[in-house]
Amino acid sequence: MHPILIDGPAVEPVTLTEMKAYLRVDDDAEDELIAGLIKASRLMVEAAARRILIAQGWRLMLDRWPEGRTVPLPLSPVLSIESVRVFDAAGTASEVSAEVIDADLFADPPRLTATAAPERAANGIIIDLRAGYGVASDDVPDPLRLAIKILVARWFENRGDVAGDQTLPAEALALIAPFQRPRL
Repeated sequence: MHPILIDGPAVEPVTLTEMKAYLRVDDDAEDELIAGLIKASRLMVEAAARRILIAQGWRLMLDRWPEGRTVPLPLSPVLSIESVRVFDAAGTASEVSAEVIDADLFADPPRLTATAAPERAANGIIIDLRAGYGVASDDVPDPLRLAIKILVARWFENRGDVAGDQTLPAEALALIAPFQRPRL
């Protein structure tokens, strides 16, 4: 089960204005570069923490329910389960009603249990969900936002100067560490 991004975040955890103030950049000549660095930094922090920062739509596809019908969700934090669909042998999708779904979104990892059984052998179950800390920049914990700023500042100041160094700065890793999820 590999998560598929359906729709990305509407905003980034750090705004362009905040980042420019952090970098002490006054003009608009580097706005496109800084915005790109913010997005790349968010992706790096999300990968390091194994958490989604800003609300995004994701899809999970399973062939069948695991033993016990409980699916540990690979994304966290989960804001909501948008839909669960199962397919019959003809490939027709049926929405699973909320009465047969038990979702524990506060567990780590979040988990979903359902009783409807798919008949299609491959990709018989589709789970659509929203993951992230919230829809606004301020919903993201401050240490993770600061880790993004540190990473953007490093990349902005050292453009092309650090060949082959793909590691996150130690100070960013220290900010991310309390939020890191264990691997499933």
